[in-house]
Amino acid sequence: MDLFRFAMLAQDDFGGSDAETAAAAAAMTIVLVVMLFTFALLVLFFAGLWKVFTKAGKPGWAAIIPIYNFIVMLEIVGRPLWWIILMLIPCVSFVVWIVILIDLAKSFGKDVAWGLGLAFFGFIFFPLLGFGNAKYVGPVAKS
Repeated sequence: MDLFRFAMLAQDDFGGSDAETAAAAAAMTIVLVVMLFTFALLVLFFAGLWKVFTKAGKPGWAAIIPIYNFIVMLEIVGRPLWWIILMLIPCVSFVVWIVILIDLAKSFGKDVAWGLGLAFFGFIFFPLLGFGNAKYVGPVAKS
């Protein structure tokens, strides 16, 4: 008798109607589409960052290594490595990141607006910088 009850429980859908099942399927489809879109944006961002690194004479694979990519970024823009410590301070890290991206834009002959584009719309501006015709002119910051 207990085995029969277990088998019946395994087949029960807990009383959900067809409308609830359809709504759950629609929600899962939306979640899947959003996840795929986000993944595509991440791939686009890292492809652009990889290309930016290679244009600056650094290894492209460094773009996908979490802390090392920041070290390479500091080398590209000419900032000292102790700025890594500044990235550990909560509100300061946001300002430091924007300053580094503005320096990165200037290192490729772009202006401050381009650096702000890198900061706020990196998935668009990193591929444009990496795959575009911008040339690396060297670090602009004084170490």
